[in-house]
Amino acid sequence: MWVLPEAEARPIIFTLSISQSFLLIPTFHFSLCFTVHKKKTFFVLFDFRFQSTIPMAQGDNGSSKSSPVTPYEEALDALSSLITRRTRVGDVNMGDRFNVLFEYVKMLDLEEAISKMKIIHVAGTKGKGSTCTFTESILRNCGFRTGLFTSPHLIDIRERFRIDGVEICEEKFLAYFWWCYDRLKEKTNDNVPMPTFFHFLALLAFKIFSAEQVDVSIMEVGLGGKYDATNVVQTPIVCGITSLGYDHMEILGNTLGEIAGEKAGIFKHHIPAFTVPQPDEAMHVLEEKASQLNVPIQVTPPLDVKLLNGLRLGLQGEHQYLNAGLAVALCSTWLKKTGHLEDTCLEQIQHTLPQQFIKGLATASMQGRAQIVIDQQTNKETSNELVFYLDGAHSPESMEACARWFSIAIKDQDQTLFHQKPDNSKFSNEVVKMHHGEKAQQKSTQILLFNCMSVRDPQLLLPRLMKTCADNGVYFKKALFVPGLSVYHKVGSHALTQNDINIDLSWQLTLQRVWENLMQGNKAGRSINASSEELKDDIEMSASNSEHSAVFSSLPVAIKWLRDRVQQNHSTRFEVLVTGSLHLVGDVLKLVKR
Repeated sequence: MWVLPEAEARPIIFTLSISQSFLLIPTFHFSLCFTVHKKKTFFVLFDFRFQSTIPMAQGDNGSSKSSPVTPYEEALDALSSLITRRTRVGDVNMGDRFNVLFEYVKMLDLEEAISKMKIIHVAGTKGKGSTCTFTESILRNCGFRTGLFTSPHLIDIRERFRIDGVEICEEKFLAYFWWCYDRLKEKTNDNVPMPTFFHFLALLAFKIFSAEQVDVSIMEVGLGGKYDATNVVQTPIVCGITSLGYDHMEILGNTLGEIAGEKAGIFKHHIPAFTVPQPDEAMHVLEEKASQLNVPIQVTPPLDVKLLNGLRLGLQGEHQYLNAGLAVALCSTWLKKTGHLEDTCLEQIQHTLPQQFIKGLATASMQGRAQIVIDQQTNKETSNELVFYLDGAHSPESMEACARWFSIAIKDQDQTLFHQKPDNSKFSNEVVKMHHGEKAQQKSTQILLFNCMSVRDPQLLLPRLMKTCADNGVYFKKALFVPGLSVYHKVGSHALTQNDINIDLSWQLTLQRVWENLMQGNKAGRSINASSEELKDDIEMSASNSEHSAVFSSLPVAIKWLRDRVQQNHSTRFEVLVTGSLHLVGDVLKLVKR
């Protein structure tokens, strides 16, 4: 049906690290990377650097009391220095900052490389990460070498860069990171300073994918579209716009039309584009922008479940059929435009999906979106369960979709639960089948674990969540509100803060007040909670405890509270919905999977 590229030598990287640590003596690191392509190109990526070490105090027996910073931590510290502390509104000209990106591209000699890349570019408010994940999985199963750039990461920065479905290894990340960082550090100045955090990551993605010689690069827009760092791409193969809604309004505009105009900024002259059904206001703007650039734009319907031949999508939730339909259109067009698919086959795909497409859709996996994780620590100690249902929804529309998924998932007693294998693969999944039995017959209690950024309106998020769950017969016994665990001016495992008794909980108290007001106005919610079996509770662990909610000073304290409740309520299965923020989801994963 499609023609695969000729067999060719793939990039090979050899990394040699030589470390010799002495007291107060720098550590020496040496990295050498080779890329061989079709026996005629020899590319050397050479990184020669000294690593500063932390002075190590010696005990009486001469042993060291501290260890040097690892090469990976050193790179993350350098990356953290690019995180700007300026506010996100009105303090910088977006156009000027975007234009500087082309200077960085020149500094890194990436102009020709980017122009030759066969890119699928995806923007949108909701579902762009899922759409990109489906797209990558389909084309990988078709036999192509794939590169996928997404944001944000949940646990490790390397999640943002995936080669053939697997995050880039630490050795390659370090080699490419320092190759880009050192050159930019050498060539930038006061007039053209170092790029900001996300700008650097986008540039790094282009470097990685070009050096790794991927067949297709799937680039997810970080924010907006017109001024996003990924939009340095001038000739993508095809563009996609996922569902549009109200988000980042302080930057993108206050109306759907304004937001759609920013997203349509990724459209390029004569490059085909696809979108999903949109509100009329947004659709009108997309069509107008497409017309101005002679862009052929098509609206793709949700994927027909019958096309999967009895299988399920790898990403759960009814809304994922919308994203899957868009992914199929993007892949089909990419295959056609790159000469791997004939027109007759393209027409057939609308009625019958190739097996490679079906496998790609069914095996796609993505952390933090409709993900179910069983708490292994609790399971080892008790007969009942603590199960986390994680979804990074943070807009009113996605909150409603999250609530629908959660309501269906907890009622499916014979469902397939996915949780991470205890190995080094961040995105590998283990299938755990829950059979009817003792655990299936347990009583269940639903708990909400929530946080959101202060730029978001909880008066829009929490009512949609509560109403949709209530419409499906699901009521939360308790809502827990926690502050963020990650330090947002640092990346890496050392970006986790310790418990701080002086932490500002004013935002979490605001969220709690919104929730309590909603509960007081929800007679159905009150009656359900009044009739349900009371939990053995310990209010001393919370900073603020109310009838239907509690505020905790930190996420670890909230997790401990949940685990203690499981220990004290042996006949109850605890089902915890974690939502409101991808940062919160990532922090929960870090703690639960340690």
